[in-house]
Amino acid sequence: MSAWSSVTLQYRFHQLTNGFYQTVLPTPLQLPEWVDWNSELAELLSLPKEPSPQLLSEFSGQILPDEFRPIAMKYAGHQFGQYNPDLGDGRGLLVAEIKAKNNLTYDVHIKGAGLTPFSRQGDGRAVLRSSIREYLCSEALYYLGIPTSRALGLINSRTPVYREKTETGAICIRVAESHIRFGHFEHFFYTGQHDQLKQLLDFCIDHYFVASQKTEKPYLSMFEQVVMSTAQLIAKWNAFGFAHGVLNTDNMSILGQTFDFGPFGFLDAYQPNYICNHSDYQGRYAFSNQPNIGLWNLTALAHALSPFIERSDLDSALENYEPELNQEYSRLMRNKTGLNTKQPQDGELFNQLFTLMAENKTDYTRFFRQLSMLDQDNEQAILDLFIDRSKAKQWLDRYLKRVEQESESIQQRCQAMRSFNPKYILRNHLAQIAIDRAEEGDYSEVKVLMELLKNPYEEQPKFDHYSNLPPSWAQELEISCSS
Repeated sequence: MSAWSSVTLQYRFHQLTNGFYQTVLPTPLQLPEWVDWNSELAELLSLPKEPSPQLLSEFSGQILPDEFRPIAMKYAGHQFGQYNPDLGDGRGLLVAEIKAKNNLTYDVHIKGAGLTPFSRQGDGRAVLRSSIREYLCSEALYYLGIPTSRALGLINSRTPVYREKTETGAICIRVAESHIRFGHFEHFFYTGQHDQLKQLLDFCIDHYFVASQKTEKPYLSMFEQVVMSTAQLIAKWNAFGFAHGVLNTDNMSILGQTFDFGPFGFLDAYQPNYICNHSDYQGRYAFSNQPNIGLWNLTALAHALSPFIERSDLDSALENYEPELNQEYSRLMRNKTGLNTKQPQDGELFNQLFTLMAENKTDYTRFFRQLSMLDQDNEQAILDLFIDRSKAKQWLDRYLKRVEQESESIQQRCQAMRSFNPKYILRNHLAQIAIDRAEEGDYSEVKVLMELLKNPYEEQPKFDHYSNLPPSWAQELEISCSS
């Protein structure tokens, strides 16, 4: 029996015509094999918990099931601040939409499916290393509580792919509530296709912003929600020390979800100006600049929507971005530090901490996890994270005096803090170790990391070494868009 017989499939985006996409058949991978299958997500989608040879053949392009209607979306976007009209799904295909058990509908997208009309000078393939990074990181963010696309499965093959060296072609099966990007709207705006622009707006409101239908200005209501969800997303990235790396407008989801994983990176040593993409020569997408870029991208989207929303309304909506981001970031940092009440000196306390961490190159994730362990008498473990232990002791003493103003006991406070400060994150060196082994045919480390990252806040004694500080060679890792 087909795995798709028990699944409710839809093709909503396929109903849009007149230049929204082109029908494209996937190019089969040679000798495909499963790297991993996300059983929990599969169960949510009413798919088999275990991967099968049939599913492998279908997702790798060997067989096109009747249920698949593969299309490559057309969009445009601003890349590193410059408008590029020649964008679209250059290596990925939307094959169907699944109604899940939680009543949400998800796109099923195969990334690395081969050439499309939008591949430009590329080969339409994804390599194993970048596919492993997306597969692991999208799930890592999900379990941290950060809105994101997800990954259903990962396939490797014997198909040669040529980058800086010869690699193997892979497919990451991406699942997202929508694959519509800011760049979709830019495409129809800059090409003067305002009928299609309106059609896309109406589609989004019908399927993703239903409450906006009842408002006086539905399009404005939708844009206001995009502003708010984007602000909340980027606040979460910065609170958890995550740098996306390539915040082009074609990589921005209209639903405020992390999308299009490329040269991302979690902070190890705290560096406000951390650049995780070594191709970002100007530091446009540096960690500390993500809030500014979020607003820049929203402004580009606002311009694309200007035929249907008054400029003054767009400007008013954009003015809500910074307050919402600051409020969400403040909430998250208070959760991480256990400072639930607001006191006049809190701003100075936070500023002193971040200055101290930057000067000492203190590990971001490990510091906040250790701070949440103060109920276990571990002050020395915190101080040992700093080169200047004297200054660190001064700050910690001020912090301990400050938390005395909180009503919770130290045990209550630290227990709550541990639910906001992960012990385990997908550090670049952990991903690289999994990649190195996978390229030798050993996928066990990918599976281990998937298990580990599903419980980032819990103590996992058998995996305790995965929370260690990164080795010195990790500082030399370089991640580019080509990865």
